[in-house]
Formats: sequence, structure tokens, C-alpha cells
Amino acid sequence: MSPRRNNPKDRADRDLDEGMSRRGIEHVRDDPDGEWTVRHLSGDTSDKAYRCPGCDQEIPRGVAHVVAWPSDGWGDPGDRRHWHTTCWRGRHQRKPNIQRSRNAPRYG
Repeated sequence: MSPRRNNPKDRADRDLDEGMSRRGIEHVRDDPDGEWTVRHLSGDTSDKAYRCPGCDQEIPRGVAHVVAWPSDGWGDPGDRRHWHTTCWRGRHQRKPNIQRSRNAPRYG
């Protein structure tokens, strides 16, 4: 057996890499709407459904998506939003999602 495989430091690095891949790797984006911390999650790490703020549709369990929150905070869970990847990418081109009653007139 290779001495490299028995090195505890290598095992710790490998465990860290597996943990990061499960949680997603965070990066900071400076966009016109502010600075955001963004994490891309694979579908196998999603253990519950979320509501996307971009389209107001459900992101089912097991679907890859994006988690984003303002970078100026400490990542308070209340500030985190789960987005469909395409909704996150197109959020600047989209009109704001306005909740209306079924019979309300549409202006604009």
C-alpha cells in the first residue's frame, strides 16, 4: 500500500473535500443589486423542498439549486434564499414577482 494513502492529513483533506462538495462551495459575487454570497448545491444534498423567490415555484427535494444571501451579514439563515439556478441567473431581467388575487386587474 502506498504511504500516501495512510497519511492522516490526506484523509482529513479528502474528508474536507467531500464535505465541501456536499454543502457546495461558496463564492462572493458583486452584482448590480449588491454583493451576494452564493452556494451552488447539487441535488443529492437537498433534503427538503424550498420556494424559489424568482418564480414563486417549489424547488423539490433532490433538485440542484442555488442558495444566496447578502454578503454584508453573517449568513443568518433567515437571510438565505434558495433559487432555481436559471431564476438566479435571470433575476435582473425578470419583472418583480407581484402577488395578485385571481380577479385583480393587471396593470403594466
